[in-house]
Amino acid sequence: MGKKTGNRVLAETFAAYGVDHFFNVPMIIPPGIKEMTAIGVKSVVAHSEKAAAYMADGYARESGRVGVCASQAIGATNLASGLVDALMAKSPILALTGGGTADTRERNFYQEIDQRPIYAGLTKFSARVEKAQRLPDLLQQALRVATTGSPGPVHLELSGFWGAVLMEEVEHVMPPEPRYGFCPPIRPAASAEDIRTAATALRKAERPIIVAGSGIRASRAQAALLKFARFARIPVATSLDAKAAIPESDTLCTGVVGDYSRDTANIAVSEADFVLFVGSSTGSMTTRGWSVPVPGVPAVQIDIDPRELGRNYPLIVGLIGDPAAVLEQLGVELAGPVGSPQWIDRIAALREEWGKLAAQYENSDTSPIRPERLCSMLSESLPEGALVAVDTGHAAGWAARHLYLNRSGQALIRAAGSLGWSFPASLGAKCANPMRPVVCFTGDGAFYYHLAEMETAVRYGINTVTVVNNNHGFNQERVLWGEDAALEKNWKFGRVDFAAVAETLGMKAYRVERASDFRGAFKDALAAGRPALIDVYTDPSAVVPIPWEKPKELG
Repeated sequence: MGKKTGNRVLAETFAAYGVDHFFNVPMIIPPGIKEMTAIGVKSVVAHSEKAAAYMADGYARESGRVGVCASQAIGATNLASGLVDALMAKSPILALTGGGTADTRERNFYQEIDQRPIYAGLTKFSARVEKAQRLPDLLQQALRVATTGSPGPVHLELSGFWGAVLMEEVEHVMPPEPRYGFCPPIRPAASAEDIRTAATALRKAERPIIVAGSGIRASRAQAALLKFARFARIPVATSLDAKAAIPESDTLCTGVVGDYSRDTANIAVSEADFVLFVGSSTGSMTTRGWSVPVPGVPAVQIDIDPRELGRNYPLIVGLIGDPAAVLEQLGVELAGPVGSPQWIDRIAALREEWGKLAAQYENSDTSPIRPERLCSMLSESLPEGALVAVDTGHAAGWAARHLYLNRSGQALIRAAGSLGWSFPASLGAKCANPMRPVVCFTGDGAFYYHLAEMETAVRYGINTVTVVNNNHGFNQERVLWGEDAALEKNWKFGRVDFAAVAETLGMKAYRVERASDFRGAFKDALAAGRPALIDVYTDPSAVVPIPWEKPKELG
């Protein structure tokens, strides 16, 4: 085999592993980008390193493939800040940065810092490539780590301000391992003894419930979860990230549980006498600060990462393995439904109560538009196969409660806490699957973070539809400041016309101030053939209700 430059090896490795987009901010490995372009890996240049990381994250969550983002040495810290969400959401990302060299370290070279401590806490693996000959093994190691076990971000620092080390030639190139370009590359099963223990406990339960988390999406285990739940007749509550794992219309669906939640889910989980956690990290957001359910409820947990088993809840047994594989094992061992018919009746009653409670605002035609009404109209308008990227804060709260995903193939990805994530992530998701309808649902506070990426969407023809819940402020925080005019600038924004801004940048744009105008605008936006934005003026007084939690007993 003849010698190749490190840039060529990088490009060929990406192609072999199914990576077809490279999200970056200049300048980073220009010769490498030329090599990528020559073999069909598309470079997407963003306006900020953080946005590039979010694009790679959206790409990875939508496709299951590794999302790649990159920046020169100066932008390394900006890029790192974009990896927090990916780490929390179990998203396989490879971050590449330029870095120092033996000749520049400890000499006050321009904006050079030690990147290792920064990336150590944000990635599963971080290493320096100081010679091009080390690229093949370190790159393949990084890709294996990103996609195996609990997926997550990895990092390679390429020596040289913009990664010039890859201009060196490489003599020996390792054969690719394409299976590690996609999650999950393998599906390990749990031990048979543990499966029997879990099944025995489940058979004793009268009111069992499943709490499903982001591990379902990371494992691509949605179909396995739905099959198991229907077979065993166990109701399902999910985190927001796993919301689309079970259709909202399914009689076993209780909704999203925790802080961003629907009352039905929190009540059902609190009343359950057995909880099966599946791919859930049992963190504070999904459990309402570890109060839904209360620790001590009989529980079994399925997770591919043994560190998560029993972290926050005592377990009858922890099942280590891939969620899809373990659910199949558990279904075989159960051999039939569990729980009582009265429990299913109780879930039906909770679903009915929610429908009556939600109808007041979901059917409202008041102006400004209620966010509940906006979510209801969006639910009705989303086509089959649509993917919705949801931001955090009020966007997440409204989506958890009032967005209904019932049509075939619909899915949802969400910010794990990084305000502004959803718009760049939606662009990355669209790059991963250009034929899929991709919709961003965000608030105006979040949209301000990365609205410059509208130009990126237009430049590359990334035809998403962005729906902005525009209440002209951080109204989630309005309660902190009261109605004091001297303090209102802490939450209240000026009345910026996002539709006009979007049109200036080349997008198709609509401003909606009446509920009756939304469906037509959304239909046109989907068919626009270019990036589109719908700026929806909503009621600034509307606040997501405090999540339901079990009343504390008087002592």
